[in-house]
Amino acid sequence: MSEVQAAARQQQRVEELCVAAIRALSGQRDLHFRGRRLHRGRQRLPLFAPHLHPTQEHDDFASFRGAADGLALRLSSSDEALHQSLAPHAPVPRLLFDMLEQFRVEAGAGDEWPGVQRNLQHRFEQWTLAFHHAGGTESARGLLLFTVAQIARARVCAVPPLEEIEDLMEATRAGIAPLLGHGLAGLRRARHDQAAYAGHALHIAHAVARLLEEAGADEIGDRSASEHETDERLVFGLLMDPEDSDEASDAIAEVQPGRSRVLEASTQGYRIFTSAYDRELRPAALMRKAQLDEYRQRLDARVLGQGLNIARLSRELKALLARDADDGWANAQEEGLIDGRRLAQLVASPTERRLFRQVLREPQADCVVAFLIDCSGSMRQHIEAIALLVDVFARALDGAGVASEVLGFTTGAWNGGRALRDWQRAGRPPHPGRLNEAAHLIFKDGDTPWRHARRGIAALLQAELFREGIDGEALAWAAARLQARSEPRRVLIAISDGCPMDGATGLANDANYLDHHLQQVAGQIEAEGAIELCAIGVGLDLSPYYGHCQAIDLDAGLSNRLFHEIVGMIGRRGWR
Repeated sequence: MSEVQAAARQQQRVEELCVAAIRALSGQRDLHFRGRRLHRGRQRLPLFAPHLHPTQEHDDFASFRGAADGLALRLSSSDEALHQSLAPHAPVPRLLFDMLEQFRVEAGAGDEWPGVQRNLQHRFEQWTLAFHHAGGTESARGLLLFTVAQIARARVCAVPPLEEIEDLMEATRAGIAPLLGHGLAGLRRARHDQAAYAGHALHIAHAVARLLEEAGADEIGDRSASEHETDERLVFGLLMDPEDSDEASDAIAEVQPGRSRVLEASTQGYRIFTSAYDRELRPAALMRKAQLDEYRQRLDARVLGQGLNIARLSRELKALLARDADDGWANAQEEGLIDGRRLAQLVASPTERRLFRQVLREPQADCVVAFLIDCSGSMRQHIEAIALLVDVFARALDGAGVASEVLGFTTGAWNGGRALRDWQRAGRPPHPGRLNEAAHLIFKDGDTPWRHARRGIAALLQAELFREGIDGEALAWAAARLQARSEPRRVLIAISDGCPMDGATGLANDANYLDHHLQQVAGQIEAEGAIELCAIGVGLDLSPYYGHCQAIDLDAGLSNRLFHEIVGMIGRRGWR
């Protein structure tokens, strides 16, 4: 496993532990992380304060726990509607106002929560030292912001600043005391009344914003433009979204979804200009037997070379997906339910103890798992590894007694094909909706055992399949197939390396039309709950689309550990 992939896995584990603590403290069950940001349902929550966002590269686990406790207190102890109604519109005062409100809720962690107090203090101290050691206090603006944050939290939470920074901020603290002293004293007195506290916080936020403007004007005259710009980025790292940093990152990239104005404005919702050319295909039926045999041999050779423990994977899947079911009775037991048929033996032999029977319970895997593979052009370079992955899972699921489907989606043509030409002949009406020939692919259906579907799965290696991708419709199609099955538990795993893409649809509507539709479909499936929706991102974090996903780095190869982690992702049912 590569370092990038290992770091992504560690980040996911930390986020799961932290969000469990946030849900427990706040009492809000629908919280989860997507793309390293906290969400409530599909709503992305604000940043709240800069010290609540530790990074795996620079911070320890205790910092993550402190940030989680701080987020939980903000969600449970702050009236967000009141806060938003009072918050300034200008960016800098607003961010200062947010930070001061966070200090207020952290002050509410009383002596009955000593662990929470320690976590909060540890996190703030680590953030304090990181900002100082990174050079954030070397400019006048940075030192001013730093000092305001330190003295405000010390006053509100009644916790002294670190000794290491006392001398550093002494002169600045003395200079701003006459201007902010009354407001700081008011913060402490009003910490139990959010509305009264907000009045003092607003005074401080506007006063500090004015001081920052004055300090900035002085620094521009003393320093070059490039030096000032560097300091500006560093200083406002104190307040701004850490995701906005333009520094390079080695982490797995996160998909960047968009919203479609055309789709939002449409009274009809998502549209399809024509479905006359849409097809549901079985690629294996369209290929020569000799070619299929060649692809199957290639796939078998790769599976053999990986050294995967398929039997162990099958046992893990059976333990995960099976449920205990009655399977008859065990008679002549020494405990359990009295067996009336054996009471005569008690009369004949008073010492006889085997008068009971017990229900036999055996695990039965009454479940179906479907893999939906993005067969767009960019996935062609990964398809051998993806085919290996789904082939091994289909084989292991078959051994566990679990039905499985291997599905895919692409388009019948590049850039619209016949659907685009029909639209052009119709006079190019505006906002026609989807403009391409959707192709839904069945490599293995749920009623076919893996042994009989081996050659069908090998058809994934056919390069001609890969064109463009209409993800939202494909997701709805795969979900409808699962809904039609009789198994009570249904799992759908989407595998993709990016956003939906169809050139003709994007040009005739807007660039985010298909992207927005995928978000809608995924959100609806997750909200209904009848299907457990997961996703595997190939070199990409798909969490903005899917609440339950795993990012993988195929350059590092497929290992037993990777399969085990995907099994763990499937098993986290109801984790949000």
